[in-house]
Amino acid sequence: MPDNTGFSPLTWPDVLLMAPELLLGICFIGLILLDLFLPRRASRSWIGGLTLASLLGAALLVTLRMIDMNAGAGEAEVLSLLGDSYRIDDFGSLMKLVFLLGTSLVVLLGLGTASRDDAITDKGEYYYLLLPAAIGAMAMASSANLVTLYIGLELLSITSYVLVAMRRKNDLSAEAAFKYVVSGSISSAFILFGMSYLYGVTGSVTLSGIGEALPAAVQQYEAFVYVGFGMMLAGFGVKVAAAPFHAWSLDVYQGAPTPIAALLAVVSKGAALAVVLRIFYSTGLFRAVDAAGNGVGDDLFFAVLLVAAIAMLVGTLAALRQKQTKRLLALSGVANAGYMLVPIGLSITATHSNNVTELVFYLVAYLLMTIGAFAVVTVVGRSAGHEELKGFAGMYYRAPWTAGAMVVFVLSLAGLPVSAGFFGKLFILLGAANAKAYWIVAAMVLSSVISYYFYFGLIRQMFMRSGSEERMRVPLPVGIVIWFCAAGTLLLGVYPGLLVGGIDTVFSFMGDMMG
Repeated sequence: MPDNTGFSPLTWPDVLLMAPELLLGICFIGLILLDLFLPRRASRSWIGGLTLASLLGAALLVTLRMIDMNAGAGEAEVLSLLGDSYRIDDFGSLMKLVFLLGTSLVVLLGLGTASRDDAITDKGEYYYLLLPAAIGAMAMASSANLVTLYIGLELLSITSYVLVAMRRKNDLSAEAAFKYVVSGSISSAFILFGMSYLYGVTGSVTLSGIGEALPAAVQQYEAFVYVGFGMMLAGFGVKVAAAPFHAWSLDVYQGAPTPIAALLAVVSKGAALAVVLRIFYSTGLFRAVDAAGNGVGDDLFFAVLLVAAIAMLVGTLAALRQKQTKRLLALSGVANAGYMLVPIGLSITATHSNNVTELVFYLVAYLLMTIGAFAVVTVVGRSAGHEELKGFAGMYYRAPWTAGAMVVFVLSLAGLPVSAGFFGKLFILLGAANAKAYWIVAAMVLSSVISYYFYFGLIRQMFMRSGSEERMRVPLPVGIVIWFCAAGTLLLGVYPGLLVGGIDTVFSFMGDMMG
């Protein structure tokens, strides 16, 4: 096979197109230097404020670029950098906005908790290390080359390992970081192994090049194509914490600082899902057939749906007996990873082609309800001194407004009406029904029904159990996160068309995925 890496030199105009990532990189270096020269006794909270400002500035640049790209008539122009190794398109921009929003909320959550957590000794690092994590997630969303994709993945992973271990005076945090490093390294090895097979049979590391060579590769090296995509699916299954690759998530979420657990649940999971979708669709896998005319892509998409079904059922069943709140949310994340894998696994058919709209809508809904729920957990954990479910006992009488917000998040996680989670699950379910994947519809419905038991257990604790009479104090940054997430969850539950219409307006499957 010819050696075709697809790279070309980076020019100054190309650098300007990468302004959001460049801004975060400059701010990261600047905050490191400022933290280094600050007196030890000086407060580091303002570093969190500057980190938040950097993230919002990057989000503004992404938005302005999207507006500029969609200003003309017809489909938006797709900007290609480094020989089509890095793509500035509407899919990547949408995912970047989601990641920047999620990371910004995590910073806000950290501002309300890190200053009160004595186990975190380096509070400046706690904030500015979120910037390279965001850069890694953004690089993954725009990568159209296996090499740049892997660089973004490792940048996100390595900074996440460090962030999980930030509570240095806590044994659970050290244990969580060790388990996360081991499981993350193994998953990265699986992904790299799968990439090597794809490069070996196609001679290219760019997704477009792989797509062009894939039909011939399937005819000659069918088994290797299965191994390549299968290994990558297993590796990314670990990254999104989808069963049966989820065991690490419970201990890691429990031991990590709560805002970092929220980052792993939303940003890391979302970045991996974005990569899986881009790889499976940009390579034209859904059109790949073997010499006998059998759909190789169909088998791999079925494997995605199988992992999704296992994740939904295992996540909900395992959560039935869970009494630790962060472990419960970890298992909820396992089930939700299954829901979000469904649009990817449905492939493109004559009756179903809005996979990206379904994925992005549910990812935004999941971001709001999950980060909001983790924010409430920080309040309860600080008040009760632990993170068990019994800490929610009598919460309605101690913090009625916060309890009301938690009800909104629980209803959304359960997929009940007047919530963003309801419409997110409904859109995915209807898409699966249109694609005639009725067995995955049954798995989704069964999983949702089972989840009512443990989600409503939280409500039962808050409203029907007695607890301490001491009122819960909600720090201002945490309160902002809770009410922003609650308002967003209700808004998308009443007017889902606001987000769906925006996604459909800017996204083009042929332009963004196959262009």
